[in-house]
Amino acid sequence: MKTLLLVLAACAVQEKVVDNFEQDNPKWKFAAGKWERRSGVLAQTAETQPWAVAILEDKKFADVDVTVKFRPLSGKEDASGGILFRAADAKNYYLVRANGLEDNFRLYAMKDGSRKQLATAKVDPPKLGEWHTLRVTAKGSKIQASLNGKVLIDHEDSTFAAGYVGLWTKADSVTEFDDLEASGSGK
Repeated sequence: MKTLLLVLAACAVQEKVVDNFEQDNPKWKFAAGKWERRSGVLAQTAETQPWAVAILEDKKFADVDVTVKFRPLSGKEDASGGILFRAADAKNYYLVRANGLEDNFRLYAMKDGSRKQLATAKVDPPKLGEWHTLRVTAKGSKIQASLNGKVLIDHEDSTFAAGYVGLWTKADSVTEFDDLEASGSGK
């Protein structure tokens, strides 16, 4: 019996959240920026210094696999889109982001509102006006992140163990997001 209990305890319950942005979802908390639903997407449309943050306060995940499509439309300082994961609040989370004006793809830890770069990869900048896919998989301290189906970051960090997922842009980015899916073990 003891072995069976250990096996059952080891099997994490899979949780899932999906948002295609077709309708309002009151579980989204827009901490910074001007976020609006339009034509079946969620868009961040106003200059926000330093960054715009939206957190889906639905389910907290420890281990998580999250994907979202993003389309950077404009920005002179920045044209970015990112996924937040293991977010405690708008100042404490992991972030994976791509920027249409830069040739890098980065993983950050945001702690008390301060950003620390954990890993980076060189990429062709995501083209403005085109859809791109971001994906993050975090299991324990292992974090993998991909852009358009290609794993570019494989890193270990244990700053945050669990939290919400969300979306992110920086500065004057006007960016649209669609088809957010997150699944994993709840916390």
